[in-house]
Amino acid sequence: MTTPPKIRLTNVTKSFGPKRVLNGVTLDVAKGESVVIIGGSGTGKSVMLKSILGILRPDGGQIEIDGENCVGLSGRARDAHDKKFGMLFQGGALFDSLPVWQNVSFKLLKSMRMPKKDAKDIALQKLAAVGLSADVAELYPAELSGGMQKRVALARAIAANPEIIFFDEPTTGLDPIMADVINDLIVKCVRELGATAMTITHDMASARKIADRIAMIYQGQIIWQGPRYEIDLTDNPYVDQFIHGRADGPIKMQVLKA
Repeated sequence: MTTPPKIRLTNVTKSFGPKRVLNGVTLDVAKGESVVIIGGSGTGKSVMLKSILGILRPDGGQIEIDGENCVGLSGRARDAHDKKFGMLFQGGALFDSLPVWQNVSFKLLKSMRMPKKDAKDIALQKLAAVGLSADVAELYPAELSGGMQKRVALARAIAANPEIIFFDEPTTGLDPIMADVINDLIVKCVRELGATAMTITHDMASARKIADRIAMIYQGQIIWQGPRYEIDLTDNPYVDQFIHGRADGPIKMQVLKA
């Protein structure tokens, strides 16, 4: 019997009023694989991610996790579904009013009802895994640099040992050196957990470092996918324009003229 993909999207569609954002997205992500979704702003990356998480309900198509349809889940089935995921949000999205250790262990405390001492012990372990010392645990997000905040957000994403981790623009706002540090930590943490990873980004340096496979979304469809080393060899003009950041090409940007 063939093992189903960890994540499978089949002809997924989603519209907001007259605007169709997802236009038949089909994609498989194998267990333990790291897939990076690239594409410009407004191409459907975030909507696809939110649809997999269950934050948005697609209009059509099917989304499966471990071979089971997950669209429209509720109650205990939804809770079991949510426990499989960890998430690193764009910008970190830390809670300013909570110390670092409570940010990291938020899911353990709130969703899993873990005792505070146990949750704090795990938070310290996860902070160590991303290169932060125990004294950081008592600080508040405002006392941290941008790079440290991103590490804390990564520690939170892996705190509950999720099966699937989503990374939403993980290097946004970071200088190139710190971005590379975060990329290395993502690779390390995902590998140590044996997790399946899906990342959405427009940062090609990040994509090349953390991906096993890269897929490009354009106008709500996956127009190219392949191993990361093939992206620089493709003759797809949309991919070529995007990865080299050229203004000229088949992708046309809407620019308002004075």
